[in-house]
Amino acid sequence: MIEFEHKVRVRYAEADRMGYVYYGNYAVYFEVARVEMLRSLGLPYKLLEDKGIILPVSEFSIQYKKPAFYDDVLTIKTVIRKRPSVRIYFDYETFNEKGELLNTASVTLVFVSKETGKPINPTEEFNKVFTPYFQN
Repeated sequence: MIEFEHKVRVRYAEADRMGYVYYGNYAVYFEVARVEMLRSLGLPYKLLEDKGIILPVSEFSIQYKKPAFYDDVLTIKTVIRKRPSVRIYFDYETFNEKGELLNTASVTLVFVSKETGKPINPTEEFNKVFTPYFQN
């Protein structure tokens, strides 16, 4: 299992008329956390794309518990619980500064060849990074 935390401050434009973070912005927050997690592992998205691999989202699910508000600093906890294969699964929890759980979510991405548009297995380089975390 791999865990990673990323902080994000809610910008004014991300709040709706009620002052709540607009629900669609969480997908962007999760993407930022996911990209930073992979970068921290030495796997920046740009490297994958340069190798002809794209990672489209195949599933997205979120459960809202409490709202976040303008200027809140949110902690996005990102977890990979299973060794990536053709798919890579991310779980998320969002917390406010008080440590309150605001939502939980999951996102599934598929490794796809940019050239053929068909699903592929991750590269050996990608697999090597995950080996220490998923040896069982």
